[in-house]
Amino acid sequence: MESLQRDLDEWVMYYNEQRTHQGKMCSGRTPLVTLEDGKQIWKEKFID
Repeated sequence: MESLQRDLDEWVMYYNEQRTHQGKMCSGRTPLVTLEDGKQIWKEKFID
């Protein structure tokens, strides 16, 4: 079971932090970078 969890953790890290996505919102960025950029934009629009 630990081996499966380790494999899943490695895949999720690769998918979210290393692999670039070509979708409309990602535009070649990783999902993590897209999320971080979106959070900053949201803060600027709705908190300030």
